Amino acid sequence: MTYDARMNEARVLVVEDEARIANLVCDNLEDEGYRIMLASDGDAALRAAHAGGIDLILLDVMLPHVDGFEVCRRLRAEGDRTPILFVTARDLPPDRVRGLMVGGDDYLVKPFQLDELLARVHAILRRKGWSGRAQAAQVQVGNGTVDFERGEATCANGSIEPLNRKELGILRLLVEAHGGVVSRTDILTEVWGDEVDPTPRTVDNFVVRLRKKFESDPAEPQYLLTMRGVGYRLREKGALRTS
Repeated sequence: MTYDARMNEARVLVVEDEARIANLVCDNLEDEGYRIMLASDGDAALRAAHAGGIDLILLDVMLPHVDGFEVCRRLRAEGDRTPILFVTARDLPPDRVRGLMVGGDDYLVKPFQLDELLARVHAILRRKGWSGRAQAAQVQVGNGTVDFERGEATCANGSIEPLNRKELGILRLLVEAHGGVVSRTDILTEVWGDEVDPTPRTVDNFVVRLRKKFESDPAEPQYLLTMRGVGYRLREKGALRTS
């Protein structure tokens, strides 16, 4: 069975308190072959997530009891790396930033086109297929380590921090290149997929964030290296253990 075929067996948790929108989203996802669960408030979303077996969460922000930002923050703090797509009417730039900073993988503003929603769901689940690639589970990156199974970094300063799916995607591409150069275009294609907003500058900003985690002196990087006009390469330090 191909990955695209398996992807349509994915279990999607829809967290939405407006019945009309919830029914519209669930019906269309079911038509695509996805298995659907529905939660209408933040507490129910947390219970469903804790039960496990979910491949993707579509998460509204303005929810009863516990809002979507807090649901995401709690799940990430517990080590839950299930991809989260915020689907919300909160459309101000600070809201988008907050959604990504608490651990969201993507952010879609209402009202949305169903085709775009389905494309983003498809793209996120396609990228989730990276977790099945044969690779060292824990790899040294600069003066820290990345744990692909746990989705977290042991930083150069010794702290442990969660990594979002885009950060993991960039690191995975760089590790798999074994010291070779990965272009910004390839990073955008593999990590952001069908999303419409990102630019090469978006990649640069993510690399700056990664340098702050893994470089002793992020202003003078020794490992996450820029290849001017092309992209990035990782000076390797080797795998610590295999999965």
